[in-house]
Amino acid sequence: MSGFFVPHNLKTPLKGASAGPLAGLTAAVKDMYDIAGERAGGGNPDWLANTRPAAANAIAVDKILGAGATIIGKTICDEFFYSVAGVNAHYGTPANLRAPGRIPGGSSSGSAAATAAGACDFALGSDTGGSVRIPASFCGLYGMRTTHGRVDTKGCMDMAPSFDTIGWFANGPGVFRRVGDVLLGGEAVRANVGNLLIADDGFAEADEAVVKLLRSALDRMKGDLPKTEHVRLAPGGLDQWREAVRVIQAYEIWQVYGRYVEEKHPKFGPGVAERMTIASTVTKAQADAASAVRAAARDHLRNLIKPGTVVALPTAPSIAPLIDTPPAALDGHRLQVMRLTCSAGLAGLPQMSLPAGTVSSCPVGLSLIGWAGGDEALLDMASRLSPHCGIASQL
Repeated sequence: MSGFFVPHNLKTPLKGASAGPLAGLTAAVKDMYDIAGERAGGGNPDWLANTRPAAANAIAVDKILGAGATIIGKTICDEFFYSVAGVNAHYGTPANLRAPGRIPGGSSSGSAAATAAGACDFALGSDTGGSVRIPASFCGLYGMRTTHGRVDTKGCMDMAPSFDTIGWFANGPGVFRRVGDVLLGGEAVRANVGNLLIADDGFAEADEAVVKLLRSALDRMKGDLPKTEHVRLAPGGLDQWREAVRVIQAYEIWQVYGRYVEEKHPKFGPGVAERMTIASTVTKAQADAASAVRAAARDHLRNLIKPGTVVALPTAPSIAPLIDTPPAALDGHRLQVMRLTCSAGLAGLPQMSLPAGTVSSCPVGLSLIGWAGGDEALLDMASRLSPHCGIASQL
């Protein structure tokens, strides 16, 4: 295990404005955000060695600095953000202090672990295929994946641009909401939440103990939730959607980094190396076929999750795996995770993970997916449901 920050961390904290909604708060940022005069390493030392210092801050960085936050450091992440484990072969695995001996989840692992440890008040991550949602669940945090396009990604390293979103972590709903008010741009779609859909196919993917804990959490929240209805999100099964995400992500990441990989031959850690090799073989025809699946899924989900409707499902299928879990087992876990994270990604919808309690003393997250532009409604729900949340409720 390691600390939370990269070796090329800031020499001194980056102070924000003297006043603002985030004044007095400390923040950490994933090692993919541009900070003027610093290099973004994307979790890979070879990329770091071949990149130049940024000329300007990422837009999201400027927003939190302008709101008064002080940035204390740049956090460890999975290489090129191509994992949900949070294990980095070069810099180590950030310690998940809320589930000792277990992975923090990735790719925003350092940001989540630092927030959970109290090293910062909040932290910026990114979410392409679950990279905020999963570490939020494993580390017992409030975590947000925003509507695709609601927060400008300029100044951030890409992974798969048609899925990439800005996200953040906090320990409590107050800071969680304040960060959202600062970061969210674009057009909010306001509506009162009047319908809650329970995704039965999502719950079917989770371990029995996780399901029991989350159903208990929903029961506690009943007085603060709207009427509920049980649905299946994916008419043809979640695996078809998961595979579409996998193919499109692989195709897009190779478009972003393939030339660099072929020219510089960077060293990758286990898992990432194999996924990059596979990514190099994905054809445009395969990506186009997967994009057709995405288009149908997007239409279906946006029709189902209209303004005023949210969907509840487990954030992750299990508690955090042990750090020494064999790579093959982690790959199998990744496929399970993607069945739960694929829906919001395909439809470009916001998804929030709430700390619902613990199983075997390890955090478990409950997810709520909102409608396009309904990010603020989810943040409102986080505040309303917070008395029923936390890591104290155990099974």
